[in-house]
Amino acid sequence: MTTVSPPPSPSDSSSARGSAKPAVSWLAPAPTRVPPPEAPEAPPVRRGPLAGALLIGAALDAYVFARHGAKPGVLLLLGLGLGFALFHSRFGFTSAWRQLIAVGNGAGLRAHTLLLGTTATLFALIIGTGTGLFGSEPAPSAGSLGVGLLVGAFVFAIGMQLGGACASGTLFAVGSGQTSIVLTLGGFILGSTLAAWQFDLWNDLPALDPVVLSDHVGWFGSWGITILALAGIYGLTRLVQRRRTPPPTGAVPTARGVARRALRGSWPLAAGAVALAVLGAGVLLVSGGPWGVTSAFALWGSELVGALGGQPENWSFWQQPGNADMLAGSVLADKNSLTDIGIMVGAAIAASLGGTWALHRGVPWRTGVAAVLGGVLMGIGARLAGGCNIGAYLAGIASGSLHGWIWGLTALLGTYAGLKLRPLFGLANPKPSDGVC
Repeated sequence: MTTVSPPPSPSDSSSARGSAKPAVSWLAPAPTRVPPPEAPEAPPVRRGPLAGALLIGAALDAYVFARHGAKPGVLLLLGLGLGFALFHSRFGFTSAWRQLIAVGNGAGLRAHTLLLGTTATLFALIIGTGTGLFGSEPAPSAGSLGVGLLVGAFVFAIGMQLGGACASGTLFAVGSGQTSIVLTLGGFILGSTLAAWQFDLWNDLPALDPVVLSDHVGWFGSWGITILALAGIYGLTRLVQRRRTPPPTGAVPTARGVARRALRGSWPLAAGAVALAVLGAGVLLVSGGPWGVTSAFALWGSELVGALGGQPENWSFWQQPGNADMLAGSVLADKNSLTDIGIMVGAAIAASLGGTWALHRGVPWRTGVAAVLGGVLMGIGARLAGGCNIGAYLAGIASGSLHGWIWGLTALLGTYAGLKLRPLFGLANPKPSDGVC
């Protein structure tokens, strides 16, 4: 991003009267209140954590390949790549919505439009042609439209702002050693497990059948409508940012030179968006289903309940078609568990290469409470809505499913509510007068 030029002096304005107003360049960096800060040089590589993360990743993937076969092994590799890309690009959903609502900085949401548009293009090619690997049959993500979707997305967005991360953000933050986000992950697993346990309370909420554009206008028509809608959002965020002139986003440590930056530095958001889209499409090719995150948390929590003497197999949630096989099978054969674990390990590798991996020991008690509460809300919200910022928002919109758009719009409202609650826990919100947001 860059700043707008200083406003002209009165004499300049009078001399310029009658001249044509310069056209807005929609591809130029959007204006910010002050110039963006220079990115500091990345610290030295953390060799110990890097060696440990590489060893864990290699050993785990070798075990998965040997024990469960090539398909799960490739999914774990894709998860490693997702974690690497998420960390290096610091690709955020929580921060993007917070910055837009609080101060009008739409850089993060514009990156979302690139991620969504690229993913939609790849999904149309893969699903539209029926292309799959390992015998998989690719299918779109289609969710029902009802009370659960609205309540779940709203609650999830509040949880994001309290917990400090979304579903994918929680995983890559944990991998990079952020202690407070470990509390968020614990709350996430707890909330997901509670929602699975009390499945009968929310399963029958009023809902309409899924609406998938390709069923009505074909895959090319679905893709075209999606791209046009995303282009409109891109333009709208630029207009909002031009009007509000917010602070720039903060700079993170980086390395100079293309090769060194690719391994050790911060990536442009656009590069992260494209990388995540390609890797997410890889998950679809290999497994037949879009990239997801949160169903694994319900599985992990329920497995723990079983290990402690409970009987989660008797819960209605785990007696649903497909869910029973998930619970009965190995965690290391579950698609979302594999990519989730891969994200954490991949982020640890990336953070170690970037020299920023560290365990943050001190967590203020109010921050800890917010982290756990936010995680619980996200776990419950994801189950009510049938997905999170990845499984519902990204996969839904990229699939041409109406539920993805509704999830995103409702999450914006939930973000506004979450911003109002953050100060109760000592969490700051961006302000127009800040140097960065």
